[in-house]
Amino acid sequence: MTDAKPRGEPVPKETPDLLAEEIEQLRQIFPQAFTEGKIDFEKLGAALGDQADDRPERYSFSWAGKRDAIRLLQTPSRATLVPVKDESVNFDATENLFVEGDNLEVLKLLYKAYCGRVKMIYIDPPYNTGNDFVYPDNYADPLKTYLELTQQITSNPETGGRYHSAWLSMMYPRLFLARQLLREDGVIFVSIDDNEVHNLRMVMNEIFGEENFITTIIWQKVYAPKNTARHFSEDHDFVIVYARNGLTWRPTLLPRTPEADARYENPDNDPRGLWKPSDLTARNYYSQGRYEVTSPSGKKFKSGMGRYWRSSPEKFWELDRDNRIWWGPNGDNMPALKRFLSEVQQGIVPQTLWLYRDVGHTQDAKKELLDYVRFSETENVLNTVKPSRFLQKMLQLATKPRSADIVIDFFAGSAPLGHAVLKQNHEDGGNRRFVCVQFPEPLPRPEAILKTIADIGKERIRHVIAKMKKESAGKLDLKDREAPEDLGFKVFKLAESNYKQWNVQAGGSPDAYATQVGMFADSLVDGWKPENVIYEVAIKEGYGLNCRVESVASVKKNTVYLVTDPDKEQSFYICLDGKVRLDALKPLELKRDNLFVCRDRALDDDAAANLALQCRLKTL
Repeated sequence: MTDAKPRGEPVPKETPDLLAEEIEQLRQIFPQAFTEGKIDFEKLGAALGDQADDRPERYSFSWAGKRDAIRLLQTPSRATLVPVKDESVNFDATENLFVEGDNLEVLKLLYKAYCGRVKMIYIDPPYNTGNDFVYPDNYADPLKTYLELTQQITSNPETGGRYHSAWLSMMYPRLFLARQLLREDGVIFVSIDDNEVHNLRMVMNEIFGEENFITTIIWQKVYAPKNTARHFSEDHDFVIVYARNGLTWRPTLLPRTPEADARYENPDNDPRGLWKPSDLTARNYYSQGRYEVTSPSGKKFKSGMGRYWRSSPEKFWELDRDNRIWWGPNGDNMPALKRFLSEVQQGIVPQTLWLYRDVGHTQDAKKELLDYVRFSETENVLNTVKPSRFLQKMLQLATKPRSADIVIDFFAGSAPLGHAVLKQNHEDGGNRRFVCVQFPEPLPRPEAILKTIADIGKERIRHVIAKMKKESAGKLDLKDREAPEDLGFKVFKLAESNYKQWNVQAGGSPDAYATQVGMFADSLVDGWKPENVIYEVAIKEGYGLNCRVESVASVKKNTVYLVTDPDKEQSFYICLDGKVRLDALKPLELKRDNLFVCRDRALDDDAAANLALQCRLKTL
């Protein structure tokens, strides 16, 4: 009896199994905790020693449905993303992306290609006010839910019994995947209001780690108080900020403004230049901070009731001898420390209070959206849209202009983040890239040209690009760009896989089984399109959506494509013909480290065995 000839390995039909990956990581760290392939919790606890907490009463955070949310996260996606070139702008050259679909499925599909590559994430999720939607997740078959129930945008009334639990179950798997996408120096900003800010902090502590909490930003979202408020006028929202590594992450200092520099003067003509006075006392107790000083005019000063000098007497007089103490023009003022402009950080440390005059307010955001999309198309998003200036500030804090940083918003709405990236790149010559993901939530006017919120986002970005192109026409680009400004975006849509799926509901009779086996003689669905299959293979193999697809002209008797991911510097060949001729592939000069993908039916056993010896062969 002879051994079966090798036929290569199959192309993955689903996204990675996150649970299997985590278990493998645990196996690498604690191999002694595994017995016969399973985790032995007693051995794992012994390996962890005092770090394991097995007390019956201990701190924890849970809600009704948490286990199902975790199961939903662990369910691989069998979906794909298909390119939609007629809705895109400059598809072949741009690196910006707009993906239409349920964001959980999309995040699973992006995971393999973008894990550990994203510099900044901003999301503006449903605030759970009772009127905004909750995604209809179904851990048993999430893709089927999306494809069949895109009209099911449900409310989450407080009378529903699990008001907070439903929201947390929706957020948990999405935030978990978001963390996986972040770079080691990445950061996430999450907009929220009072309804769920406490639960958001708790669930993000669990996913990101409490030590990686950075701050809570307060955004003054309105410019006038609401006199009709029942209790208080709600004038602000929150932005919760977490880093992938809170111990090392630092925000970029904001550019110094003329107003900030105007605070510095030089009334005593100090040769070190402009300076401003700074208080020498503080409320913090300092053991050497209680003493009396005498001014040049003879006036005596103490630190004051409940306050202490910031330095010891020796240090104080050392500063005075260096002319760093300001006693006032007549030498009889309370002493102050001279802080020189030349010695301060060349930038402004960001603050946690963001006033509308600096970053815009909700009325600004509505007006800005209406500049690009008609009112009749936008009424469903006007209450939640954010101003682009608000998001530009986050980009300034978390990204660099020319580092090709990837930024993601997977609750994109009307795509203000995409707008902000285009604006910020235009202003500072940057090459940031955006990925906007939006569920196609139906709009209330079926007669409108734009049918969903995703349509509004795409329309907005198209008009922003058109306006920038018009303004730049005939002008020289004075910014020292390494590449032309990216004024475009690719559109992809979530869709069913191009691979046939085994129907477990078809019945277990021999005839039904034989029928299904016969259907799988060709693994691709009826009516498949080469481009869609190529992108699905690329996605499942971990290639980014900006991969290049080029026909290989040197191959004559078969149609072969070269797929290249420029970011990862990796590529593969793919042929979808019904029969692959080995002699036709000679111009490729395939080597052992080359990946070649083709349909399983396109090779007989001998051809498959020969090709598998030449290269890494994978089949559909």
